[in-house]
Amino acid sequence: MRPAAVEAMLPFLSECYANPSGSHRFARDARRAVDEARDIVAECLGVPAGWVVFTGCGTESDNAAITGVLDAAARTGRPGTAVCPAAEHHAVLHPVEHHGGRVVPVDRSGRVDLDALADTLRTTPDVRIVSVMAVNNEVGSVTELDPVCSLVRELAPDAVLHTDAVQAASWLDLRALTPSVDMLSLSAHKFGGPKGVGVLVVRDGTRVAPVIMGGGQERDRRSGTHNVAGIVATAAALAETDAERHDEVSRVRSLRDRLVDSLLAELDGVLETVPRAHKIAGSAHVCIADIESEALLYLLDRAEVCASAASACASGAMEPSHVLAAMGVERSWSAGALRMSLGATTTDADVDRAVEVVTDAVRQLRR
Repeated sequence: MRPAAVEAMLPFLSECYANPSGSHRFARDARRAVDEARDIVAECLGVPAGWVVFTGCGTESDNAAITGVLDAAARTGRPGTAVCPAAEHHAVLHPVEHHGGRVVPVDRSGRVDLDALADTLRTTPDVRIVSVMAVNNEVGSVTELDPVCSLVRELAPDAVLHTDAVQAASWLDLRALTPSVDMLSLSAHKFGGPKGVGVLVVRDGTRVAPVIMGGGQERDRRSGTHNVAGIVATAAALAETDAERHDEVSRVRSLRDRLVDSLLAELDGVLETVPRAHKIAGSAHVCIADIESEALLYLLDRAEVCASAASACASGAMEPSHVLAAMGVERSWSAGALRMSLGATTTDADVDRAVEVVTDAVRQLRR
């Protein structure tokens, strides 16, 4: 967590621990803190505060978008279909599949195939929601949302457009994303906030049924006692991220380029999965020939270099990445996938150490 987020959080774990849904003065203080945090988040997103819904995580926000829109449509007697690309995070992909939706192909960089999306929208009746992620969580590829928006508005004008922007907040100006979509999901821990807090942006007029029902919090869009400390910390982290983004992107991109360039220079048989022009600065994803990810990650962990092969949500399973499979990466390459993430805390020394450890580990495994 960012120190500013920790500092903002602490008073609401001890001094002001009241339930903001209550009626006494301490509850009103907590409710005021939530309202002020909502204003800050809204400003960073470039949307009215009333569009901001606080959730328990990015996964909940994604699920609430897909299931909530489909449920709302069904309740009005107009059931329909959800559509998403094959490289989406499972928080989108699984709900779409669960509801019998359509999954469309992606290109070699993991971005939605616009021709395939257009064909699907033309041939699928009653499309109610289309979800296309802004930044891929495994390989870091960026999808331009304006062309997606144009297709949806033309070919499925009654559909809601949602984007999973969980990986975008540290690298892209969120104000440039929100005009193109009806719903947007964030997760606080991706930009230095606490785990267990998410955001769902819901444009006015978007019909979405609550997935979590009960006390009617968040204007009856997401019931449950507010995590006041987490919400306040999320706002502090997002505000700091927003203020520092321009300089941090430049700094981290330089570190990422040096990391990947050094691996390419030191080792044969290294494939840079997505061209750098198509991805965020904090993503270093490569595939390494003649090794298996599980063995490589074991050696890296022993040397205190933390990395993964695919999504952190699937770590430990060591199954082939559905993202790389959707991109058409051959199994001989994807078996040696290595996902390295850089961010606000990454230093030159970290890059030096990573290059040394990864290079030594690959050479050891190949021997």
